[in-house]
Amino acid sequence: MISRFFIDRPIFASVLSIVITLAGAIALFAMPIALYPPISPPVVQVDCRFPGASAQVVAESVATPIEEQVNGVEDMMYMSSQCTNDGSYNLTVTFKHGVDLNVAQVLVQNRVSLAIPRLPDVLKQTGVTTRKKSPDILMAIAISSPDGSREQLYLSNYALMHIKDELARVPGVSDVNMMGQRDYSMRIWVDPEQLAARSMTASDVIAALRSQNMQVATGQIGQPPVPDGQRTQLTLSTMGRLVEVEQFENVIVRATPEGRVVRIKDIARVELGSKNEDVSGRVNGNPTVSLAVFQLPDANALDVADVVKAKIAELAADFPPGVSYEIRYDTTPFIRESIEEVFKTLREAIVLVAIVVLLFLQSWRSSIIPLIAVPVAIVGTFAVLIAMGFTLNNLTLFGLVLAIGIVVDDAIVVVEAVEHHIERGLKPRAATIKAMEEVSGPVIAIGLVLSAVFVPCAFISGIVGQFFRQFALTIATSTLISTFNSLTLSPALAALLLRPKGHGGNEALPRQAYALLGGWLSWKYLPALLAPRLVHQESAAAWALVVLAAAAGLTVGWLVSKTVNRLLGGFFSIFNWGFQRGTGAYTRIVGWMLRVSFLVLLGYGGLLYLTYWGLKHTPAGFIPSQDMGYLLVNVQLPDSAASERSAAVMNRLEKIAHEIPGVKHTQSTSGMSLLLSANGSNFGSMFVILDEFSKRRTPNLSSDAIAKQLRERYESDVPEAIMTVLGPPPVRGVGRAGGFKLMVEDRGDLGSRTLQGQTENLVDQAKNLKVEVETDTPLDTLQKWFGSPKAPPKQGTEKPALVGLTSVFRANVPQLYAEVNRKECMAKEVQLQDLFDTLRIYLGSLYVNDFNRFGRTWQVIVQADAKFRNTIDDAKRLKVRNAKGTMVPVAALADIREDTGPLVLTRYNMYPAAPVNGSSAPGVSSGTGIELMERLAKAELLPSMATEWTELAYLEIQAGNTAMIVFGFAVVMVFLVLAAQYESWSLPLAVILVVPMCLLGSLIGVRYSGADINIFTQIGFVVLVGLASKNAILIVEFSKSLREQGKTPREATLQACRLRLRPIVMTSLAFILGVVPLITSHGAGAEMRRILGTTVFSGMIGVTLFGIFLTPVFFYVIDRLSGSRLLHLKWIERVSEALLGVLSLRILRNLGRRAKPRTTVITAPSSNGHGTNGHAPIPLKHESKELATLALVPTNGSGPKSEQALVDSHGNGSAPHPTVTPTNGMAPHLHETPPTSNG
Repeated sequence: MISRFFIDRPIFASVLSIVITLAGAIALFAMPIALYPPISPPVVQVDCRFPGASAQVVAESVATPIEEQVNGVEDMMYMSSQCTNDGSYNLTVTFKHGVDLNVAQVLVQNRVSLAIPRLPDVLKQTGVTTRKKSPDILMAIAISSPDGSREQLYLSNYALMHIKDELARVPGVSDVNMMGQRDYSMRIWVDPEQLAARSMTASDVIAALRSQNMQVATGQIGQPPVPDGQRTQLTLSTMGRLVEVEQFENVIVRATPEGRVVRIKDIARVELGSKNEDVSGRVNGNPTVSLAVFQLPDANALDVADVVKAKIAELAADFPPGVSYEIRYDTTPFIRESIEEVFKTLREAIVLVAIVVLLFLQSWRSSIIPLIAVPVAIVGTFAVLIAMGFTLNNLTLFGLVLAIGIVVDDAIVVVEAVEHHIERGLKPRAATIKAMEEVSGPVIAIGLVLSAVFVPCAFISGIVGQFFRQFALTIATSTLISTFNSLTLSPALAALLLRPKGHGGNEALPRQAYALLGGWLSWKYLPALLAPRLVHQESAAAWALVVLAAAAGLTVGWLVSKTVNRLLGGFFSIFNWGFQRGTGAYTRIVGWMLRVSFLVLLGYGGLLYLTYWGLKHTPAGFIPSQDMGYLLVNVQLPDSAASERSAAVMNRLEKIAHEIPGVKHTQSTSGMSLLLSANGSNFGSMFVILDEFSKRRTPNLSSDAIAKQLRERYESDVPEAIMTVLGPPPVRGVGRAGGFKLMVEDRGDLGSRTLQGQTENLVDQAKNLKVEVETDTPLDTLQKWFGSPKAPPKQGTEKPALVGLTSVFRANVPQLYAEVNRKECMAKEVQLQDLFDTLRIYLGSLYVNDFNRFGRTWQVIVQADAKFRNTIDDAKRLKVRNAKGTMVPVAALADIREDTGPLVLTRYNMYPAAPVNGSSAPGVSSGTGIELMERLAKAELLPSMATEWTELAYLEIQAGNTAMIVFGFAVVMVFLVLAAQYESWSLPLAVILVVPMCLLGSLIGVRYSGADINIFTQIGFVVLVGLASKNAILIVEFSKSLREQGKTPREATLQACRLRLRPIVMTSLAFILGVVPLITSHGAGAEMRRILGTTVFSGMIGVTLFGIFLTPVFFYVIDRLSGSRLLHLKWIERVSEALLGVLSLRILRNLGRRAKPRTTVITAPSSNGHGTNGHAPIPLKHESKELATLALVPTNGSGPKSEQALVDSHGNGSAPHPTVTPTNGMAPHLHETPPTSNG
């Protein structure tokens, strides 16, 4: 017996525990700190810019060839791209979890290189960038000019040359991006009229620049091989590239034989300006450039942030006058406070567990043995975590919080068994040896079971696997260390410390403990009560007061120690008397249940049905949203709104936001949509940074409440714009904002206008979706669960099911179209290429070549001056040179007219798509929101239209029921471990059968708290499998031992219940109180802690109450059946094993299958020709707490049309009219045009 070795060598046992603790402590300070483990999927981004091209041209000439090659790259999940009217193209390729980001970049780069030959020539010159995309912004640093003395051009280039590169070299920083960036460029603003007057075009200017501004290598004089006697070797250089504005102004465009020359300054204005001015940022009305800092995936977020802040503070000392910085967006306070809150929860859990241990063991000698197991197991776990490459994050810390109530269990079992034998007259050492002979088996079994529960979690892939793996392995590691500690240090300490009752040293707490406690309380609180002003002063009087207070506390604690111990002794006596009475009553109840075991099993079947009912009717979710301390506002003005108008609206929105309580400050950018990752003159984005969590404790200051106030104020005060207020994504790096993102795809090539019509109709109908919120009291719920299923449902109140619904896709943005008369071009001897070049250069811009300045390389860009490209008439007056040298006006060659087209074209998996953003309303699960949108899209969209989820919603659907499958495998693993432990196929059933009761208890808590079954509740389910098995093992193991000693099944069962009730209640109560701080937590990350805490708290209560009564019955029945001669027949044994296997597979299949919510047919009025006809009912799945109702607007009652007829008549892609056919008096059924294979 291994324990006997350590009982004889307590110092050796102590050394092992000290080494484990020291290793964990060293690892703790070396572990990277993060909010979550790396759970965002790898992303590679492809960028390029086609100056002057429209979104449609970019989609056809750039997006199509690139995406044809990239599509299907190895391990790709999906790809999405944006083409904008400023010529920008952005492709985002998202890969599966576990793919190496460096490998993914190489794979995409290889595919992009295959498409380069098919791209426009300008892109072959400027290039296509393929880069790794960092998961999320760590912080954003605003560089501004508070006094307004510096323009954005200066700020942008100062930040680029003096700040960005310095920050990019900080260890742990992966990238630094600039928002509002305006790189220097030599802008050649040509005058088309002056050129035309000289029979010249912009092509002449470009040719002159290319010939006179170039980098040349002129060689060397005396470079070998040379004749003998060469004494010098000199490098020859000349001015190839120009540098100054004056040099570019003097570039000769034309020279005549007479000696007359035309220089650029004669026909153009030259300045050192900005490469582009599409995006502008402001803080408090002043120009601003923001530096977005991204961290490496394996870097410590807090350390990186601290170094970045120190670096920017160091650089700020050299800032020129009028330049300052401010960190307005910073994710680290949330990470820091979230981690601190979990550590606070950890401390509170340890205190509560210590109180429970002291309450039951009633002696400091007995209590210290299990409490020593806490630091050994918890701290020692960090050594294993860092060896496995884990970070210190919320999930690993959650695992440690839950482990506190687990790691004391084994030591408590040891102490209880030793004290039992001491009470029977054995000496402490002999009692310990005897006890370890009895409990070593249960202790090992419990350790193996609790570890085996989490073995399946290590093999899960995807985002669910990332959540489960670190959490599960943390608990499994701490449990194994606890088991080792219970077999080594705990018996050694028990033999040394425990004493028979009535001997000295068995008081509740030693007198020194009271003295130390009194001194600490007095030192911490007494000075603040006596002299609050003096305490905050660094003076001798203040220190004297603190020392005197501590001394007074030490004295008082020592004096009252005996009295308090006597009072505690009296309380313990009353508690023991009550517990003995309760144990007797419990034993009698179990005895009665053994006599009516058949009825108990029938009742157990009813409980299983309730568990199934609860799983079926509890809403399903994925990752709950959190208050992360900031909100994102996406702004869209009317189509073609100018940049100045957008900037003015952003200023108004900032002022309104500052009027909302709880808002700390804002940072806005006009001309860019963070939601779309695209630029546009009518776009704007704003970060709303909220106050610290300590200032926002009330519900009306939560992020959801502030978001609601912002939506209401913006809708009423800024009606000219569409504002979408969203929270951050619950998983950083998966999307720009929280909620869902649905892509409506045009798979039938119906055109962007049809796509817009279908998308807008879908959004309009989705805004009318309502859910009915039940107002059931707990009594109503119990009656629903246990009463008649035919009882009429209680009416609730309706509320919107979805919020923040918007689609920024527009296909009718005012634009211009030039219809070229090709016949006239041929007649006037004008080359089409010359005409297109004229329009592209004058109205767009053309990158010619480069120049060097400030130690960097910048672009030379030619474009018509602003006053020559403001109206349609300006474009018509532009002139093209024909073959004879005559200048021909554009008006004679093309008809320029007003038209409409898309501002931004989005493509998803190569299909033209329109994104729909939104989120489930508070109290509505994400699973319900996805279900409603899918069914609404099926009813409203044309058959050739399809939908696909992306970002977080895609991951939620991909995850499916993985967690429930893991739950099933965890049960199977427990069964197999117990079967191997007991060498029996039947006895483990006595343990396993109680496991479903943990689900029942958890579901009650989840439903009462208004939560849903999300990834954190599923993690709690898996944890409870091991805890439920642990309690059952204590009863089954001792019952089995007593049966082997010759007792009858009834005697063995009742005696095991009587002896094991106290450790079961003590360990269960320790765990239950240990998770109370999770339920009552506040501050950063409280949403996750409360959900997980509620799940395991209610589940542990349920499994304890059910387990102590049902487990004895299960053991009794199985033991009686095992003793039957019928079961000893070989064929029965084989059939039993086969049935067990079939049953296991059936359980796994049922757990893996998504519970189908019931379908209710709601009669809804028809939409305006886009949806159902008449009053067709639309069946929508819903859950018990949410009644989905479609509220649609009546139409003109026209009948169904074909898809092509609808497109031809409306032009906006309105959906076909589903028809309603009553069937035999039953509820009408919904019919629609059969979908295509893609639809």
